[in-house]
Formats: sequence, structure tokens, C-alpha cells
Amino acid sequence: MATRAPLVVDAAAPTPEEVVAVARTGVPVELSVKALAEMAASRKVIESLADDEMPHYGISTGFGALAVRHIPVDRRIELQRSLVRSHAAGSGPEVEREVVRALMLLRLSTLATGHTGVRPEVAQAYAAMLNAGITPVVREYGSLGCSGDLAPLAHCALAAMGEGEVRDASGELVAAGEALAAAGIEPLVLAEKEGLALINGTDGMLGMLVLACHDLRAILRTADVAAAMSVEALLGTDAVFAADLQALRPHPGQADSAANLRALLSGSAIVEGHRELATTRVQDAYSLRCAPQVHGAARDTVAHAEAVAGRELAAAVDNPVVTADGRVESNGNFHGAPLGYVLDFLAIAAADVASMSERRTDRFLDVARNHGLPPFLADDPGVDSGHMIAQYTQAGIVAELKRLAVPSSVDSIPSSAMQEDHVSMGWAAARKLRRAVDGLAQVVAVELLAAARALDLRAPFAPAPATGAVRDRLRAEVAGPGPDRWLAPEIGAAAGLVASGELLAAAESMTGPLR
Repeated sequence: MATRAPLVVDAAAPTPEEVVAVARTGVPVELSVKALAEMAASRKVIESLADDEMPHYGISTGFGALAVRHIPVDRRIELQRSLVRSHAAGSGPEVEREVVRALMLLRLSTLATGHTGVRPEVAQAYAAMLNAGITPVVREYGSLGCSGDLAPLAHCALAAMGEGEVRDASGELVAAGEALAAAGIEPLVLAEKEGLALINGTDGMLGMLVLACHDLRAILRTADVAAAMSVEALLGTDAVFAADLQALRPHPGQADSAANLRALLSGSAIVEGHRELATTRVQDAYSLRCAPQVHGAARDTVAHAEAVAGRELAAAVDNPVVTADGRVESNGNFHGAPLGYVLDFLAIAAADVASMSERRTDRFLDVARNHGLPPFLADDPGVDSGHMIAQYTQAGIVAELKRLAVPSSVDSIPSSAMQEDHVSMGWAAARKLRRAVDGLAQVVAVELLAAARALDLRAPFAPAPATGAVRDRLRAEVAGPGPDRWLAPEIGAAAGLVASGELLAAAESMTGPLR
């Protein structure tokens, strides 16, 4: 097997694609010569203050509300070790491997800027852990998204010290010291400021934002595919998606979604065969006619979130920081508000796209609105229930997505004896967004199942080449219309094809890349 080229980590920000590659596919990392030099230079600044009797936050003081405590020189190494141990206070279920890997890469990226004052060997330890597939056990709860993702990052730092628990490359739960020894990695003995530098960042919420934006881009294109199949199978019109009509409201996401719908419906015998019916109906329901407006607004929301993520990827988030001219300055750049807002915004968009998808599915099941299809798409209505309960599943997920759309970033619980009196809750926003993205994919999968069955029931009229290719890819996993079957595996199979991008690929095999 060919060796993959490593991602070179230096002062330049990693791209979102690079973050996803390291987090999900194990692309190796290495530190550039320039990054090592920058870290060595900034470390000299910290070392020049190590024996200073004047207080310097994170070097010779306590933390948070305890910053008023001056720490004697002979206890400053202990200070860093105690900081990591006490802050590794997460609880609840384990966080996903890809999230922890993204978090570690992004902390490594900040260390490589030379603004944190850590020794090069600290960054090298993180790179070695990533390359060895060692994933610290990070717990769901513990971050307030201010002073960074303290507890999640502390669990990673604890593992680098050889303490706590990790998952090895095979996924086995082992003691951190044992995993480091097996990989030939020396446990870190933290020096002045290094514990603080390892835990004071927005890397967890940023990593989850990058992963969510990546997934949403693909799911939104797949939602266009589902909408096109629904318009087609419900005998809707494609006339409303015309480029000149869309240009009257020049939102870029809307234009992209409409272009996708035109491409997906091109060559549809069903649309052409029922064009007269579409004309006599005058207007389709909003869930069909307004798909580009809703899907497009979600795209524009993702674009805004990606812009915020890009700026954060280029940031050096730590407190205090070592400036280019050698000052060590306290700051508030660790506050997660910029990320918390867009994480919440994306959850709103995901809920709304899912809500519209569920409404299209519901139209298939109602004989008053499905234009000649059997009730609930059932083979023998009454004996068979068809897709009745699949829509219930959709509805349950959509209701959950609406709850997840309630913003976390408007909440704040003061901490650290009121020193940290306003926090972002960005980590919580990121955690619920992950559930929202998964829920959206599940909802779109159910719509695709219903639309594919409806297209089959429109025979002998043939679907468009693109929507037909999607239907055919589904049929490789899920049988066509017939008596009632166990639906859960079929929904699971469809959701897997959405998540893997295979249904999107089937459509693009006919249309070329969708926008």
C-alpha cells in the first residue's frame, strides 16, 4: 500500500479538507523546520520569565480566580501538572475518535505558530500520538466553550503526560502510559506555561464545526437529489426552477440549488408526460416549489460558517500569548462566541431542511395530495401500511431537530468564582450540531426511499437519467414496491448510502458535479 504524504504543520492554517483527512482517514502529520524554529524562539521568551519574581499569568500564578496566587519558582513545574490533572474533569460518554483527532491537530496547529511558548518536543509528542493512532478518551461534558475547551483538551494533555486512558490504533481501551510506551513516545514532563498552552483553545468546537460543514455540503446536495425525485414523482413542474426566475432573487445558494434541480430533472419522461397536469394545477406546494429557497439558504449559512471556521483555523488561540515582538500578553481570544453562533445557526438550517423533506414525504402518503399514487405507497392498502410509519420516524427526528435548534450560545453559567462570568457554550452547540447533521441525513434517506418507490409506481413513464440512477443505486440495496417488509434495515441502508455519498455519486454520474 502506498505511503500517504504527511500534512506539514506550520504557521499556515490547515485547510478544512486537511483537518477532515487527518481526523477521519489517519493522514500522518509532521512539523515543519520553520515551525520548530518558531517554537524554540518563543520558548526562550517564556524561559526568560521562569525565575521572575514578578507575576506572569500561567507561568508564576494560579489559574482563573486563583490567578492572584503567586507560585514560588520551585513549584512551577508542579503547577502545570496539577493544572492538567484537575482540568481533566470530563464526564459522560466518550467523544468520537474523529473529533478528538481533529481537536489534537488543531491544538498542534496553534502550537506550531510559535505564539504559545511551548518547547518543540511538546508539539512533537502530539504529532507522534496522532501518527500512532493514539486517541485520548475525551468525555462529552466538561467544556463551557470559554477559556477554550478546557476539559476536553486537558484529557488530551493528560494522555501526553502518560496518564489517563486512550484508545490505541485498534480501538482498544488502554492506559495512556502503556500506549505511549508501545509507540515509543516519551511521556511529557511539562515545563512553565505548557499545561496552560495545551488546554486553552477552541479546538474541540472548531474541529466539530469543520467536520459538520464538510458533511452538510454533501447532505445538502443529496437533499436536492431527494427534492428533484419528489417533484418528479409527485408530478410537479420544473418550470419554477428556471434560471431567470431564480436570478430575480440573487442569493448564491438558491441559484446553486435550482441549477441542481434543473440538471437532475433534465430528460424526465415523467415531467414531460404530465406537463399539462402541472399547468392546470397552476402552482405546486411550497415544499416542492420553494426547495431552492430553503436548500439555498442552508447553503449560504454553511458558507458563512465556513468563513468563520477559516478565520479560526488561521488563529493562534491561547492565553497568554507570546507576541511577535516578544511580549507575553493576556487576552480574551479563547472566547468561543464566534464559533458558538455559527454552530447554532447551522443547527437551525439543518432542522429546516429536514422539516421540508418530511413534508414532501408526507405528500406521497396522502391520496388527497399524491396525484394517483396508492395510500401510503402501500401494495394492498389496508392489508399493507406501506411507508406510513417511515414518515413517523421522519417526524420524530424532525421534532428532535427542532429541539436541537434551540441555541446554546445564548446561555451562560458563570464559573471560577465569577472570574469567568460569561461563557460561550460553544462546545455544547457543536455537540448538538453533530446530532442534527446525523438526523438530517436520516430524514433525507426516508424521503429518498419514498420518492424512489413513487417513481417505480409511475411506470411506464421513466424518470430522468439522474434520478433514475439514484433509484437504481437504492434498488441494489432495497427492493422495489411490494407487500410490507421490515422497514428498519431499508431505512438504515438508505441512510448509509446518504452518509457515504453513494447516492449523490449516482446522480453526479449523469449530471456531472452538482453545486
